Amino acid sequence: MIDNVALILGTTLMYSTPLIFTAMGGVISENSGVINIGLEGMMVIGAFTGATIGYFTGNPWIAFIGAGFAGAIFGLLHAIACVSFGANQVVSGIAINFLGPGLALFLSRIFFDGATMTLSINLDNKMPRPLSGVFSQDSFMYYFLGNRYATVYIALILVFLLWYVLYKTKLGLRIRAVGEHPTAADTLGIDVYKIRYLSVIFSGVFAGFGGAALSLAIVSNFRPTLVSGHGFIALAAMIFGKWKPQGALLACLLFGGAQGITVFLGQYDFKVSSQILSMIPYVLTMVILVGFVGRASAPAADGIPYDKEQKY
Repeated sequence: MIDNVALILGTTLMYSTPLIFTAMGGVISENSGVINIGLEGMMVIGAFTGATIGYFTGNPWIAFIGAGFAGAIFGLLHAIACVSFGANQVVSGIAINFLGPGLALFLSRIFFDGATMTLSINLDNKMPRPLSGVFSQDSFMYYFLGNRYATVYIALILVFLLWYVLYKTKLGLRIRAVGEHPTAADTLGIDVYKIRYLSVIFSGVFAGFGGAALSLAIVSNFRPTLVSGHGFIALAAMIFGKWKPQGALLACLLFGGAQGITVFLGQYDFKVSSQILSMIPYVLTMVILVGFVGRASAPAADGIPYDKEQKY
């Protein structure tokens, strides 16, 4: 019984990790006033880049950083459209969600002889397990923490760092000020465009990390169905967490827990269709969005393009 609980908790952490990375990307972008529903596309290009670099270099850390860089490029595209040109942020995000998978499949066919999925990374070249060997293989802590990939710990550290930056530093105050009232921030000498560019680019970096957490840790390659809505679940987690790092973390753990329970139940013969079990995280997403989105308030200027000449 204890081993089963530890296994569910460990699986929860594993499946929550990509969501945590991506949700933190949504938190920093939307706190600056830029809606980023393109997280899904940024995750896809990050997953592809991580798997490709990981396969050819055999170094998971270079692959992980490369995935973040690929996500940053897409974040830059979103920032150019929304911050510089004042484009509709939802439409730009939708375009990113089409561009990411399309480019990933196109490049996959180029690098892997026409295949739509990358070749598998050698298991020894996946992300390392830093606590492997610290705990006995029959212990609770081994199933819970000892057998987890490095991405789990990086994601948890990122949540704390982002919380600290947003609420304990001058930069964080500026990010939140720009997201609440950009005109007032501008009159105080804060460069609204620079802050929003920085925030959206970093949202792409974090989403790229989220994709890499899938292709370098949970599995060992990229395939077209790998991300399958994780970016949208992370977006829902950010909203459910009220645009705060700590709240988004708890929501991601909730969604990850649903996935963990699904995996656990799938190991036993409950005579329940695997398709029905796989629906649980997505149904949970819809239920939470219907039940809680109306009660959550985004930053006041979220989704509103800023124009220095326009008075708000």
